[in-house]
Amino acid sequence: MSVSPDKRRKMESALDQLKKHTVVVADTGDFNAIEEYKPQDATTNPSLILAAAKMPAYQQLVDQAIKYGIASCRTEEEQVTNTMDKLFVNFGLEILKIIPGRVSTEVDARLSFDKDGMVARARRLISLYEEAGVSKERVLIKLSSTWEGIQAGRELEEKYGIHCNMTLLFSFAQAVACAEAKVTLISPFVGRILDWYKENTDRKSYEPHEDPGIFVLKCSLSHSTVVMGASFRNTGEVKALAGCDLLTISPGLLGELSQDNSAVSLSLSPQGAKSNDLEKLHLDEKAFRWLHNEDRMAVEKLSDGIRKFAADAVKLESMIKEKMLNVKNGL
Repeated sequence: MSVSPDKRRKMESALDQLKKHTVVVADTGDFNAIEEYKPQDATTNPSLILAAAKMPAYQQLVDQAIKYGIASCRTEEEQVTNTMDKLFVNFGLEILKIIPGRVSTEVDARLSFDKDGMVARARRLISLYEEAGVSKERVLIKLSSTWEGIQAGRELEEKYGIHCNMTLLFSFAQAVACAEAKVTLISPFVGRILDWYKENTDRKSYEPHEDPGIFVLKCSLSHSTVVMGASFRNTGEVKALAGCDLLTISPGLLGELSQDNSAVSLSLSPQGAKSNDLEKLHLDEKAFRWLHNEDRMAVEKLSDGIRKFAADAVKLESMIKEKMLNVKNGL
């Protein structure tokens, strides 16, 4: 007996419905969560890797990275840096065994204002993937959406064919500059934008159609760069963006969506984005810095995001140094 479309929809979870309109990406370093929700792609960052590296289940990956780092060079600073790179790639390699698509691996946030440093670090990460037999086509390099990060993305794409995911994106200026740099993908941080408005205005709640983070993402869609919404605070934000190119979602929200049988309808479309008559700007460095600076929310959230990722990178380094010392001392 055939099942009516309405009844079939009721049997489908919101997550399954979302996957019909949008590429779902898991925002985690936890392999079990990735296997459970079966996303197309996955993203990582220093905070996620730090959390995963503390889990007993993943200590083998940490130990392998430390052995690699110790053997790679003589100075402790270089050993720690190489261990960090290898650890990020180790997690990426394991994730790629599970997903059919691409993994995003982030360059150290402490390089966010060093274009050449970001380019060198990105090339190093890609070389580690290629040494393990993984093509650069399956990797997105995540870079902070500072002016320097965007120019690093331009160079990596144009000169080396390395695809980039521009992260910590909060302003229209950042989206325009990324589009002009012809990077592969941008990640507007929807939830963090909403956080700022709740903290800095009298308004404490927003319906999805009023959400300022969703507005910034929709503005970003008016350009040709692939858009991946990120940093969601609730499933309402996620469902309101059905039709976005990609959405990277935490395991907690993936779990909620998998248990939700409400209807998910197409909210965004390429045609709708093209009809957006927002002015197409050309931004050189001076114009970019001024336009971005005029958006207080974006300035504060970009700085805050870089600081938080950098702080977690320092914590991860400290953990590595302690474990490295134990290995050297035979403990």
